[in-house]
Amino acid sequence: AVNRAGLVLRPGRFTALAATAPEDAAAIADRLGRYVDGDVTLHGVPLGDMALATVRERILVADNDAHLFTGPLRAELDPHDAADRATVEAALVAASATDIVDALPDGLDSRVAERGREFSGGQRQRLRLARALVADPETLVLVEPTSAVDAHTEARIADRLGAARRGRTTLVCTTSPLVLSRADQVVFVEDGKVVAEGPHEELLAAEPRYAATVSREED
Repeated sequence: AVNRAGLVLRPGRFTALAATAPEDAAAIADRLGRYVDGDVTLHGVPLGDMALATVRERILVADNDAHLFTGPLRAELDPHDAADRATVEAALVAASATDIVDALPDGLDSRVAERGREFSGGQRQRLRLARALVADPETLVLVEPTSAVDAHTEARIADRLGAARRGRTTLVCTTSPLVLSRADQVVFVEDGKVVAEGPHEELLAAEPRYAATVSREED
């Protein structure tokens, strides 16, 4: 996928995007998912020329505004009943969410209360990530998927995410050094445009603005 910010997502790779302004990252994610119009192409075809249903099928944007709905947790994680148990369990492991399910009286058959209010913010975030991984889209765009979890949990997710999405195209919008350091490629966005890209460690050394942006996570 390509868009006018100068962002190029290479097929099958785990790319991270760090932006000086969170709203810039969110805007790029919205354009990639065609929630707003933009000059974005997928394999050379403008998203605007594709049926919206096709875009939604091929590109999934998962952010922290998505709600959990009332019903069995299994149906929440796999709403189309398309995944086998092993796939769901693998997604829970990648999202470091198995402990959440283990603590429920009926495991995956437990019912989720309205908006998942029985879960903490970090637990809801991990369950949303697991749901996105179960969907296994051709292109997955994650917006700050670890912002509400502790550092140990974030490190586990960062370590597992690349393997869970191996061979699929993944973009993670984040300023977390733990996640950025695991990406195949990092793009740095300033004023809505890609101004640098490369491995996390190289950008830290070469781009003072990038270093300042991601170091805020560690303050």
